[in-house]
Amino acid sequence: MAEPKVKYDRQLRIWGDQGQAALEKSNICLLNCGPTGSETLKNLVLGGIGSITVVDGSKVEAGDLGNNFLVDQSSLGQSKAKCVCSFLQELNDAVKAKFVEEYPDTLIETNPSFFSQFTLVVATQLVESSMVKLDRICREANVILIFARSYGLTGFVRISLKEHTVIESKPEHFLDDLRLNNPWPELKSFAEGFDLNVQDPVAHKHIPYVVILVKLADEWAKSHGGSLPSTREEKKEFKDLLKAGMVAQDEDNYREAIESSFKVFAPRGISSELQQILNDSSVEVDSSSSDFWVLVAALKDFVTNEGGGEAPLEGSIPDMTSSTEQYVNLQNIYQAKAEADFLAIEQMVRNTLKKIGRDPNSIPTATIKSFCKNARKLKVCRYRPIENEFNSPNLPELQKYLTDEDYRLSPFIVNSSNLPELQNIAVGIYILLRAVDRFAANYNSFPGQFDSAMDEDIARLKSTTIGLLNDLGCNSAALPEDLINEMCRFGAAELHAVAALVGGIASQEVIKLITRQFVPISGTYIFNGIDHKSQILFL
Repeated sequence: MAEPKVKYDRQLRIWGDQGQAALEKSNICLLNCGPTGSETLKNLVLGGIGSITVVDGSKVEAGDLGNNFLVDQSSLGQSKAKCVCSFLQELNDAVKAKFVEEYPDTLIETNPSFFSQFTLVVATQLVESSMVKLDRICREANVILIFARSYGLTGFVRISLKEHTVIESKPEHFLDDLRLNNPWPELKSFAEGFDLNVQDPVAHKHIPYVVILVKLADEWAKSHGGSLPSTREEKKEFKDLLKAGMVAQDEDNYREAIESSFKVFAPRGISSELQQILNDSSVEVDSSSSDFWVLVAALKDFVTNEGGGEAPLEGSIPDMTSSTEQYVNLQNIYQAKAEADFLAIEQMVRNTLKKIGRDPNSIPTATIKSFCKNARKLKVCRYRPIENEFNSPNLPELQKYLTDEDYRLSPFIVNSSNLPELQNIAVGIYILLRAVDRFAANYNSFPGQFDSAMDEDIARLKSTTIGLLNDLGCNSAALPEDLINEMCRFGAAELHAVAALVGGIASQEVIKLITRQFVPISGTYIFNGIDHKSQILFL
């Protein structure tokens, strides 16, 4: 067996040792191991999840051989949970795997305490009534819950838990923390040691662009009453000053300064999003508070006092044209400031822990360092209970999706090959996925499951959908008949291609939630395989 560092090399580069350790400690439960559930769990097993429990009471049938790669001909008539578990174990023997041969709906009704043993539950192919019950159970037990479902050419993924906090959100695009518009004394002093008018052309072209921008921003502020460029004209004028400072056209450092001048124009202080987190009522910590909110309380204190309105410095600088000596000196100045900010926050954290009656060393130094480095990128995600969303959806948002020009449902557009093509139908799919569950509760089968009743099912589903829309307060809304016909044509089938995609999305969200890295989906993800589009609905 390969060593873990070799075996998981690629993913370790993404979420590191700490993220991998979190995965290996986790205990995942899968409800229903059809194509969607099997694809979800396959990705997690390959990623090195700690242990899995597969819950499914059905037997492998001939139809399963065509859409589930984790069963084969020899599995016919056997427990589906057992067969899937066995195949998953072959993919990664480091993962502990077990199965429970019972229908999830029955388990939810008869043994709700069963779910409290897990880190996270992945519930696939559940109907609405079971989703609501399971959501109540998992929220009470503080167990993370993810719903995933594929239905014909459509599918959805929905996360449900009270609160999820993220320190390492890892945004794709984020402004470097260089403080060009608000330099601390050491950086300002370092910049003052340079002469932008130096006659030596070699020395001139090796002045770091950070120094150029700090000095020029300071000169601008002195001549403009302490303010920095804000209007379009002022920003252009600032860039013109940079261009005027170039002695030769091949000075890469000045070119970098011009390209990075927007960093000077950024507002000082913390973002409104971070301010909202600092103002959150959870910042008032006590002995039951999570480590995250203890750290946020210390951050709030730091921003108000030592930070002077700024978050702790990250301490890293990008590559830039400079002599090696000057670059190393500049790097040391940033690192020293970051270390001083970290030590200040660490002391605040230890004092806060002591004050609320917890071990002052209960939050590791590495966690505090990571928090300081990522303080500007913190995220807090909260999810409405499924029951609230179903019974009291965000009506203005729902009506916007149904009626606004940007979201409006379009009828089929018949193309040259006479094939139907849908446009922006995510909310229609969401409504119909709920309508088919209501249909099943009323008629004991999903629409279109039996060819002989197709015409009758279309009429019934249309009536059911109108009733659901009325119950949601959207009396004037209507869905395209062709979309209703399509949902009946699906016949509740799980197609492997759709299940693989939905399962891939679900497993990706599981990893985000367990590693507490990256930001998980905050609404309901809808996959529309009819026209190959996805959308997240906030209801």
